Amino acid sequence: MGRIRKIEQRTQNPFLNLYDLSVENRLGNPGKYYIASRAKTVEDLELVKKRQEPDGVIIYSLYGEKHDRVVLIRQYRYAIDNYIYEFPAGLVEAGEDYHEAAVRELREETGLTLRPIKADMIFEKPYYTTIGMTDECCGTVYGYAEGEANSDLLEDNEEIEVVFADREEVRRILGEERVAEVCAHMLLHFLHDEEPFAFLHAEERP
Repeated sequence: MGRIRKIEQRTQNPFLNLYDLSVENRLGNPGKYYIASRAKTVEDLELVKKRQEPDGVIIYSLYGEKHDRVVLIRQYRYAIDNYIYEFPAGLVEAGEDYHEAAVRELREETGLTLRPIKADMIFEKPYYTTIGMTDECCGTVYGYAEGEANSDLLEDNEEIEVVFADREEVRRILGEERVAEVCAHMLLHFLHDEEPFAFLHAEERP
C-alpha cells in the first residue's frame, strides 16, 4: 500500500485548492502526486481527517404535471471554454445538510422549488466525482421541481440556462452535446425507464 509522507498546500482559494503530496508507492519508491480539493487547509483534507463528508450535492428532479421532463442546466464552464449539460448542483455550506443544500441550490440556480423524495441511502450517499485528481464527493437528492424558472439569484460568474428536457430532447442531448458524466448515467434511467425514479425502489421488488 502506498504512503503519504508530506503534504504541501500550494494555493489559498475559497472554493478549490491544489495540494502537493510527497509519497511512496507500493514498492517503496518516492514520488509526487497532486490533488485538487475543496478543503481550505491541510487539516480539512479527507486524507488527514479520515472522514468522508459531502462537498456538494447533485439534484435530479422531474418537472411538469406528468413528471415527464427532467430539469437540466446548460452551463458555461471555463475548463472547456464551452457549454455543458448538467444537473443543477452546488456546494454544501458549513453546518448545512446536503438535502437542505439541494433545495437552496435548485432555487438559486433555476428559481424552482424542490420537493424532495425519500430514497434509500445507497442512492443518496456521497460518491466521489473524479478520484484520480480530487477528493471531492457529492450526495444526490431526488425530487420534483415546481414553479417558473428564472435567473434572479444567479451569481455574476454563473452562465446558466434552465432546460426542461423530455425523452426526445434527452436522447438528442446525449447523442449530440457535452454532458457531465454523472448526469449522463442518470439520464439513461430517465430515457429507458417508464417511471424515471423506479430504480430508487428496485430493492422493494420481489
